[in-house]
Amino acid sequence: MSLPKAELHLHIEGTLEPELAFELAARNGVELPYADTDTLREAYRFEDLQSFLNLYYELMAVLRTERDFEDLANAYLARAATQGVRHAEIFFDPQAHIARGVQMGTVVEGLSRALSRSEDVHGVSTQLIMCFLRDESAQSALETLEAAKPYLDRIVGVGLDSAEVGHPPAKFHEVYEAAAALGLRRVAHAGEEGPPEYIVEALDVLGVERIDHGLRCMESPELVARLVRDRVPLTLCPLSNVRLRTVDVLADHPLPAMLDAGLLCTVNSDDPAYFGGYAGDNFDSVQKTLGLTEERLRELARNSFVASFLEHDEGLRERYLAEVEAYEF
Repeated sequence: MSLPKAELHLHIEGTLEPELAFELAARNGVELPYADTDTLREAYRFEDLQSFLNLYYELMAVLRTERDFEDLANAYLARAATQGVRHAEIFFDPQAHIARGVQMGTVVEGLSRALSRSEDVHGVSTQLIMCFLRDESAQSALETLEAAKPYLDRIVGVGLDSAEVGHPPAKFHEVYEAAAALGLRRVAHAGEEGPPEYIVEALDVLGVERIDHGLRCMESPELVARLVRDRVPLTLCPLSNVRLRTVDVLADHPLPAMLDAGLLCTVNSDDPAYFGGYAGDNFDSVQKTLGLTEERLRELARNSFVASFLEHDEGLRERYLAEVEAYEF
């Protein structure tokens, strides 16, 4: 679906398609434990979040150089543009690369090379959000923020991702305070596999401005009322939820009920190479399976630009919103 939209929940490492993985492996002399792209694609069947993360981190081994990260970002942006993405706020996981001996500068310089040309080449404006791995230590997060300081002119905010259960947001209060002091925007994954209390912690302890996922807020009427009142955006990822067994089948997804409750929901692709669809594919799927009306779809697109970190260019945000209103289904 080419309805103009912003993508606010997208892990750039999660856009690594099997074909590009093999191309980069050959370029860098990395041997993958899969016979071919079809065999690798068969491995993209997950029981839960952890089974996905195991493969996600394994395939990162092919990402070594600035050129690799530039090619990865370019491939995503080209594909996203064909699916109506006009603005993308892109997550990256520096700790996963630093642990492999790939330095922060290699990652940021490579991604930035693609992102800096994105508006001209793809018609997509971009921002970069650095995520901390919640299953790593709080000290590691602080060291990662320190390593990022020379590159903060190209990083708009920080996020929190990876295995959620057993790693409450409060664990990272210190690094989020430091990020806020540096003027960085703050988001966090919460309420995907973790309980509604993690969403509350992310808001109250980390001071986040957006909740990534957040679908388990529906278990707490009080929390829903708060999110509605405060207009806290939720970056939902429907196809991801099904692939990771957070929702059994797409028909059971709470998105319609969340919209009916007045929540500021957006639809995103998360890790599209692994979860069977990019942003437009997710819109197509929720329209077909959940029976969303054209006005509901337009609302989701509108929400994505409202929830984006475009305060530095309100004219651009207004232009995107006008595109949403003018779109003909």
